[in-house]
Amino acid sequence: MMCLESDGTGGSSSQDCIVGTEGRNLETLSGRMNNLPPTDSLDLKIADIEMSSHKTDKGHNWKRARVAAAGILSIGNVLNYLDRYTVAGVLLDIQQHFGVKDSGAGLLQTVFICSFMVAAPIFGYLGDRFNRKVILSSGIFFWSAITFSSSFIPKTYFWLLVLSRGLVGIGEASYSTIAPTIIGDLFNKNTRTLMLSVFYFAIPLGSGLGYITGSSVKQVAGDWRWALRVSPVLGVITGTLLLIFVPTAKRGHVEQLKGRSSWFRDMKALVRNRSYVFSSLATSTVSFATGALGMWIPLYLYRAQVVQKTVEPCSIPPCSTKDSLIFGAITCITGFLGVIIGAGATKWCRRKTQRADPLVCAVGMLGSAIFICLVFVAAKSSSIAAYICIFAGETLLFSNWAITADILMYVVIPTRRATAVALQSFVSHLLGDAGSPYMIGFVSSQFCFVPDVKIFSA
Repeated sequence: MMCLESDGTGGSSSQDCIVGTEGRNLETLSGRMNNLPPTDSLDLKIADIEMSSHKTDKGHNWKRARVAAAGILSIGNVLNYLDRYTVAGVLLDIQQHFGVKDSGAGLLQTVFICSFMVAAPIFGYLGDRFNRKVILSSGIFFWSAITFSSSFIPKTYFWLLVLSRGLVGIGEASYSTIAPTIIGDLFNKNTRTLMLSVFYFAIPLGSGLGYITGSSVKQVAGDWRWALRVSPVLGVITGTLLLIFVPTAKRGHVEQLKGRSSWFRDMKALVRNRSYVFSSLATSTVSFATGALGMWIPLYLYRAQVVQKTVEPCSIPPCSTKDSLIFGAITCITGFLGVIIGAGATKWCRRKTQRADPLVCAVGMLGSAIFICLVFVAAKSSSIAAYICIFAGETLLFSNWAITADILMYVVIPTRRATAVALQSFVSHLLGDAGSPYMIGFVSSQFCFVPDVKIFSA
């Protein structure tokens, strides 16, 4: 008898044994077959061929199922960000409809992010311990219902719109926290990097489509509220597909790891993980900048053109959608380019150094910071120059998002990845975009000259 014993990484102390055929009992790693009938060598060869063919077909089916699952999860991520930035695409109309200043408009994003970051650790805990598909689909159905309902809020109840954005943040937190961990458990090595790149490409794609959808639907329907009714319908469809077609991946399946530790032990291990801690702090600084830029850049560019006297101030809705459309298109294109550049640069640099991932992220962020600063200089005299700077800055910015997620997958064990994603999300939002949209809006309302401020005086 030959025995194969676990090396301890599988979390089991049992032995899997292969018993000789002379006893007519065959014990295998996948099961047991009793009382095998006498067979000749030809029969055994035919059986081997059939079993091999069956295993190959099963392997191909599983591969297709994994790719389909990654596609559905990526589509869900697109919808998350589409819904998030549809509000930014019709922000000027919202201000006019409810009669709020920049500080009130900024509050919409701040409340959303605050609820998102508070809910993220809760879903991280749940995602490491319970059925992830059910949690994801429930989150999508929840925020879809809230977003659709918010499109009917009367103009005298702005606080209800603020509250609805907070509830939407809770629903979206479940998805952003748990979905990457499913991809991490379905793939490994370079394939996982590729699939995570596709998943995180959904962030700029969804953000850009949010601006485009918001401005386009508003223009066609003649009412900004119709823009909030698109993503809920798509969300319900995606949530249903997720329940049906995404397989229930076992945690640590590709790494052959099992077992689970307590929440306190997970947190203690994450705090002591230096790579995880510093990448989370770096993500926070990025989040601070992108939160403010994503909320205010289209409106800023519109106001810059008013100052240049190339466009007239909007006093009667619907207002011009040009800047939101252009910014949305730039975000989609730069997201695609950024993912390709980031993945290609990392693959090339890995031949030279083991620190390729953090180095590519650092270079991308430094270059992005330079071009984003130039946007505010160029916007004073030329909108075209400002858009060129935005294009370059966003391309470099988006080059590192998937790489950062891949770093987390490598430095954190599978059974605590959802907790790690949740904690990183909480910290990055707390120190980043939870306050930056409101802070910029408050500064704009108190200290800056706003050319169309008369329409917000109500």
